[in-house]
Amino acid sequence: MSHHLNLLRALFQDPLSGNVHWREIESLLHHLGAKIEPSHGARFHVLLNTVDVVLHHPHQSGVLSKQELKHIREFLSRAGVSPSQYEAERKKDPVAD
Repeated sequence: MSHHLNLLRALFQDPLSGNVHWREIESLLHHLGAKIEPSHGARFHVLLNTVDVVLHHPHQSGVLSKQELKHIREFLSRAGVSPSQYEAERKKDPVAD
């Protein structure tokens, strides 16, 4: 099972995990084909599948709050990304993982 799929599953489950690091989210977003650009301060503008959002990079520990994770989950849903969609895509193209 890929790390990205496990992270997607964690993002879409309730209750949300309290131990997800920004670098993991950033890696997942890059893997999904998102364009990530620094914005003002600790903010990043993210564009994925024509849907955009501004995400906040947490200070110090790099661990995202549950509220930030909910925001990311909502963004991924609007962009058409879900664990089941991701798994279906990987089955079509197993080399892409």
